Amino acid sequence: MVCGAEDWYEIEEFAVVNETWFKSFLKLDNGIPSHDTINCFFANMDPATFESCFTDWISSLEGITHDQLISIDGKTIRGAKENGKKSPVHMVSAWADKNELVLGQLRVYEKSNEITAIPDLLKSLFIKDCLVSIDAMGCQHAIADAIVDKESDYLLAVKGNQGELQENVLDSFRFFKPDDIATDNN
Repeated sequence: MVCGAEDWYEIEEFAVVNETWFKSFLKLDNGIPSHDTINCFFANMDPATFESCFTDWISSLEGITHDQLISIDGKTIRGAKENGKKSPVHMVSAWADKNELVLGQLRVYEKSNEITAIPDLLKSLFIKDCLVSIDAMGCQHAIADAIVDKESDYLLAVKGNQGELQENVLDSFRFFKPDDIATDNN
């Protein structure tokens, strides 16, 4: 998906509508490429090289993530094909809220899961001074440690599938007094 476009026709349409903007930094002597040309380009691009270039570009913008909410979540792409066969692809993504920008994505392979992929994704991100939120799947010591190592804070969801952890958290809210209270004066 690129800018809300979900297929090659929609990507071509987006490019045509935004041709003036593209021409401000691209040489387009023959106009916007057709959907077939765009498809061919992406089909022949090396994903690892693209990921490396994308990560380098995002890293060059390191200040853009300062003090943001970074949401990490996994999604399954059900219509994906691999080696000509339909095969759901599971991806973990990091979304920067203020900039509405995906900072990085990592594929979760069959014999793995989000728990092992999230620390690898975090390694590739510049998220210093951010708040990282992850659903209950990411409520793991290794993931919390990886976020702290990046000099960020975390907000991890807790559900009943983690033994006594949920009960301990609920007890903390019941029995401990808060160190500080923030109120909305509006």
